[in-house]
Formats: sequence, C-alpha cells, structure tokens
Amino acid sequence: MIGNFQVQELLIAIAVRQQNPSIVTADFLKYTGIVPSDWELARPPVLTNTAAQVVYQNGVSIVAEVNRVIFAEAIANKEASDVQIGAIAHKYIQTVKQVNYQGVGINLRGIAPYEPKNLSARNYTFSKLLQAGAWQDFGSAPAEASVRLVYNLDETRLYLDINEAQLQYPDQTTKPAILFSANFNRAITQEEPAAKLAAIGAEIDKWQTDVETLKELVNSKFLDNQSYSVNTATTETLLFPAAIAE
Repeated sequence: MIGNFQVQELLIAIAVRQQNPSIVTADFLKYTGIVPSDWELARPPVLTNTAAQVVYQNGVSIVAEVNRVIFAEAIANKEASDVQIGAIAHKYIQTVKQVNYQGVGINLRGIAPYEPKNLSARNYTFSKLLQAGAWQDFGSAPAEASVRLVYNLDETRLYLDINEAQLQYPDQTTKPAILFSANFNRAITQEEPAAKLAAIGAEIDKWQTDVETLKELVNSKFLDNQSYSVNTATTETLLFPAAIAE
C-alpha cells in the first residue's frame, strides 16, 4: 500500500543572463539583510570561479551560478507561513538588481512511502504506469524504469518525473517510496527593469499554488488508495527528512 504523499523540498531557481557568483557570500547575505543575521551556517561556504553555495542549519541553502541563483529549503511538516525562501528570494532580487533576470522555475520533490508486503513484486512504474511487454525482460536483472510526464497548464508547463527511491531514517532503517519531482517553469517577458522585477516577484509567490497543484495531481491521479506491488530495489536514497544537496 502506498502511503500519503508529502512534499519534502522546495527549490526556487531564478535564471539570469550572466552574473558573478562570487558576490554570494555568507557575509554579503547577512549584511544586506537578505538572510537574518542570527542564522548559523551548517558548514563552511563553498566558493569557486563558477559557483557559490551557502547552507544554513535551518535547512535553507542558496547557490549562485553564472546563469542562475537557487534558493532551496526542506519544507516537510512546515506550514506555508513558516517557509522562508520565498521572502529571501524577494529580498535577493531587490538587492541584486544589476543582473538581467530571465525567468523563474519552481521545483518540488515529494515522496509517498510504500508499505511492502511482497518484496519480490515488480515496481510501481511497471505495475501502474507502463504496459507490460517483452521489452521488460532483457539483461541479467529486471529492467528498471523512470517516467517523465509533461502537463500543459494555463500559465506554465509542468514537468513531472516519477522514480523509485529509498527513505533512510535516522535509525538507519529504510523504506521504499515513490519519488515525484516537479518543475514549473515560467519565462519573464517584461523588458523594463522595474516591471521585470515585479514579474519575477509575482512568479516567486506562486510556489504555494504549485505545491497544491502537485498535491492534487499526485493524490487524485496516481495515489488512488489501491494497492500496487512495488519492488524495493532503487537507484536513489533519500535522507529523511531529505535535504537538497545543490
């Protein structure tokens, strides 16, 4: 039986034409007020010629690359009002105005744990999403599969990847799960700088709607309270609660 779906991670990626990633340091983020001054680092920041990364103990991370800046947060069990990277992304674009922003991507990862009863059963993608055929039987082990679906929504396209995963709990026990990874990507058409910043901000604020859209899609179209056999074999292990590595 597949358990309840829960969104684990939120990542807001803002595309830029070109920027200098080296400006994104822990001191810069603190002294400009982009992040609160009392936030503590989880590990030393990373700074190279092409990327910078700052990770905080509360699960928030900020990554700057030449063509994008990424704000990530583990949001499992958080109320929407407690999620912080939307406000941080707003402060960033209002502080760093000299770059040419191009678009916004809202990325979500969520899991649905599976309670295995038959450990030798075929996996979720084969039993639920794909039609059986001879193509499954080739090589020395059963084939593995992942699925990408593309949905056309009113204002954007939703790319949804479905994979098997393993949850790893603090006591080192594991549980198979279905991993749903979603990307909502929106281009910005405004050219005037102030209008472009306003449009970027409006797209950032859509993350809550995107979370609800993903929950509705997964719960109503994929997890319909029926039992499906899932193989515990996996190609990816998630920490519980998961943290974004980028």
